[in-house]
Amino acid sequence: MTVQIKPKRLRSASKIGIVNPAYWLDSEKQQRAVSLFKEMGYELIMGKSTELREHRFAGTPKQRADDLMAMFIDKSIDAIICGRGGYGGNRVLPLLDYDIIRANPKIFVGYSDITGFLCSISQQSNLVTFHGPMLSSFGKETIDYNLKTLLQVLSGEHRIKLSSPKQCRSRTLRNGIAQGPLWGGNLCLINERLATDGQLNIDGGILFVEEIGEELYALERMFLHLKNSGSLDSIKGLIIGEMVEMTDNHETSFGKTIDQIVLDVCQGLDIPIISNFPCGHGDYHATLPISHSVELHAESDDPYIMIPESPVV
Repeated sequence: MTVQIKPKRLRSASKIGIVNPAYWLDSEKQQRAVSLFKEMGYELIMGKSTELREHRFAGTPKQRADDLMAMFIDKSIDAIICGRGGYGGNRVLPLLDYDIIRANPKIFVGYSDITGFLCSISQQSNLVTFHGPMLSSFGKETIDYNLKTLLQVLSGEHRIKLSSPKQCRSRTLRNGIAQGPLWGGNLCLINERLATDGQLNIDGGILFVEEIGEELYALERMFLHLKNSGSLDSIKGLIIGEMVEMTDNHETSFGKTIDQIVLDVCQGLDIPIISNFPCGHGDYHATLPISHSVELHAESDDPYIMIPESPVV
């Protein structure tokens, strides 16, 4: 049986390493977010990738990989938060040493293109990682919900109830309660790993997905690809995050809403399903523990996720 590794909890005055494994972050947004964390008492260590630029990227794949590995190796670093996502993690993932990461477990947080890192690190190093807000999330403004849930999940609390804020209400599409390890992230990143050594194994787990900037037909195509790969056959629950900037730019409508696409693709799956949960590219970001056991409660018009035991120690 695989033994799950929980990182040490985030404490007051913890030292946080900042890396950019994909794109670089605008310096003004970076400085605002850095100031926020410093005001809360954390010490931030800026990785080399926060100063590098190669076209859209924060340095070459090797430079980004070396920076991330240096943060894991550095014993003084308590947690690692990504500056932003973008594209390019698929060039970095093959350069990581998962044995070293396993031997140096620590909090690792990000979303979007960072999905690949979260899932690969959790699968190959058995380390719980965290799908949550990055520096870019705090680059323009501080949303209390994002900061509160981030600190709640990383501080060591038990029985954390993650509900949606009133500005981003979740919907129950199919009633039920499910429990299992939580896996997921950006849908196109999950699909990108299908039929590779890094394919996500979500059998017996709860899957969450989110997406941005796709046409509705393309969203259905991605969901069908995931289903036809067999990835949905043995899941216990499904969480649809915010689907941001979805379009239907044709003279003839596609004819389905996002919720209808999901229910159509999931016909025959006897699992609870919720939609519009605050995770992904919207304004609101709940921090979710990848590979850690959670409960999905889709029993009412106010569905939520419960984290029974803390994902950190």
